Amino acid sequence: MYWYEDEIKRLENDREKLGYDPETIFYGSSSIRMWTSLYNDFSEIKPVNLGFGGSTLAACVWFFERIMAPYHPKRIIIYAGDNDLGDGRHPEEVFIFFQQLAVKINKQFGDLPCYYVSLKPSPARLAIVDKYKYTNSLIETEIAKYGDNWQFIDVYKKMIDANGRPQSENYVSDGLHLSEKAYQLWKEVINDSITGNH
Repeated sequence: MYWYEDEIKRLENDREKLGYDPETIFYGSSSIRMWTSLYNDFSEIKPVNLGFGGSTLAACVWFFERIMAPYHPKRIIIYAGDNDLGDGRHPEEVFIFFQQLAVKINKQFGDLPCYYVSLKPSPARLAIVDKYKYTNSLIETEIAKYGDNWQFIDVYKKMIDANGRPQSENYVSDGLHLSEKAYQLWKEVINDSITGNH
């Protein structure tokens, strides 16, 4: 995990410069980190962007206490697991990391509202799309067993066409990272989930 050290230090330094106490933590991989309009998109719920590049769900678990120590949020929104599968991990492993993260969140913050954004389909990772679907299914089923504070946000179904393939306009040229259009979609879906339930 040492290769994330620069990114973790960046997050620690950013906290000192923030100037307010965030209500909403966005945590996870580059789909979060690269969300340049996030602070404007969610200004009403005082967000902080704690995404770090290349992050896996495993790394989110590993660094959780260190990254979260200064915060007292009202809610957490998570996107991670995508890179775990891209690195060759199995859906069952990603599922176990999710369970571990849920335990850490509960231990640190109690029963605050938590939102897990489903893994997105990506043109660059079409070869393992079935692993994405299976991982989403495992995590969604698990969240259904948790209390009312957890919610699964399904962006996968909103990012595919009638043939089940990723819609190209939702991605930048690498076929992996999100376009501005996709971020607007995510903003709407996440906002609907938050305002509809908490």
